[in-house]
Amino acid sequence: MGVTTHLQGSVKGIPNRYIVLVTVFLTLILLTSKSLSYAADGLTVPLGITQSSVSHEAALETPVAPTVRKANATFIILCRNSELEGVIQSVREIEDRFNRDFNYPYVFLNEEPFTDEFKTRISVLSPSLMEFGLISHDHWFQPSWIDEERASAARRQMELDNIIYGGSVSYRNMCRFNSGFFFRHPLVQKYRYYWRVEPNVHFHCNIPSDPFLYMQDHNKTYGFTITLYEFESTIRTLWQTVQEYVSLHPEHIHENNAMGFVSEDEGAHYNLCHFWSNFEIADMDFWRSDTYMTFFEFLDSKGGFYYERWGDAPVHSIAASLFLPKDAIHFFDEIGYQHVPFTHCTANRERWNDGRCACDPNQSFDYNGYSCLRQWEAVAGRR
Repeated sequence: MGVTTHLQGSVKGIPNRYIVLVTVFLTLILLTSKSLSYAADGLTVPLGITQSSVSHEAALETPVAPTVRKANATFIILCRNSELEGVIQSVREIEDRFNRDFNYPYVFLNEEPFTDEFKTRISVLSPSLMEFGLISHDHWFQPSWIDEERASAARRQMELDNIIYGGSVSYRNMCRFNSGFFFRHPLVQKYRYYWRVEPNVHFHCNIPSDPFLYMQDHNKTYGFTITLYEFESTIRTLWQTVQEYVSLHPEHIHENNAMGFVSEDEGAHYNLCHFWSNFEIADMDFWRSDTYMTFFEFLDSKGGFYYERWGDAPVHSIAASLFLPKDAIHFFDEIGYQHVPFTHCTANRERWNDGRCACDPNQSFDYNGYSCLRQWEAVAGRR
C-alpha cells in the first residue's frame, strides 16, 4: 500500500503496470551489458572472443575477387607533343572499347622529351600505368654512314614523283625505328606482347575478350586487321635484298611459311602485299630473335630506309611471312579499326552485333581492289 502510494504520488497519471514494465526492461539491459566488451573502434565483441579473431572469421567469410589473368603486354604509342589531341582520341577510344576492363599499361615514345602538359592530359584518361620515354639518338636519327648526297637526291626525286612522304627524313627515321628498334627501348624491354596504337585512329567495336591472351594461348606471333599493297616506287630494291639475305640464310625460312601471301611465283617477285602496321598486335620475342635481328641488320646495312623509303610494314610483313609458320599469323576480324583513309569492319553479323560496332560493314576496305585480304585468305585456307 505504501509503495503503491509512493509511486502514484511520484508519477502522476501513469498506471502502475507501465512503471513495472519499464523497470523490468531497464534491468534486462543492465544484465545484457555485462556480457559485452566494447572495442576501441566501436565494434561490439562478445566476451571471451578477441577483436582480431572476429576480424579473421569475417575475412574468411568475405568472398575474394578472382585474379584476372593477363598477358605480359603493353600498348605502344609513338607520337609527338604536337599530336596531343590525336593521341587523346586514340587512347580514349581504346579505353572505352577495351582497356577499361583490362587495364593494360601504356608506353609513349618520342624523339623529344614529352611536355608536362602532354603527360598530364594523357595520364587522366586511364588508371593504367603510363610511361613516357625518350628515344635515343642512335635509334632514331639517320646514321652517319648514310651518303647524304645520295639520300637527298632520292628524296628530291620522290617529291617530284609526288610519292607520299617522299621528301621526309623524319618519316624514314620512323620506319627504321619501327623496323628494328622500338622493341629494344628500355621501357619496352620488360614486355613480351605489344599493341601498336597511333594518333587519330578509331576503334569501332567493343572488344570483350583479351587479344593478348588470345595470342599467348593460341601460339600466335603477329596479328593484323588491314592488309594492302605497298607503293612499288618506295621499295624498288627491297625484294632483291630479301632474296640476297635468304640465299645467305636459307635455314631461316620456315617450312610452313606464308610465302604465298607476299609472292605468287614462289619468291621470284614481290607482289607488294603487306600487313598495315599502324595496327599490329605481336610477340616481341620474334623481333628480338636472332632470325629477325640478323635480317633487319642486313637490310639496314643496305641503306634502303634512306636511299629509297622502305617502310616498316613491308619489312615486318615479309619477315613474318617467311620466318614464321603461317598459323602464327592472325587476322583480328572482330576488331573494328580505322586509320584514315581505310577501315576494317567485320562482315560477320554476329560479331558486329556483339561488338556494338559503329562502323558500316559495307564501307570496309577488306575486299577493296587495293586490299590483299583475299591473298591472305588463300594462304590461310579461308573462304
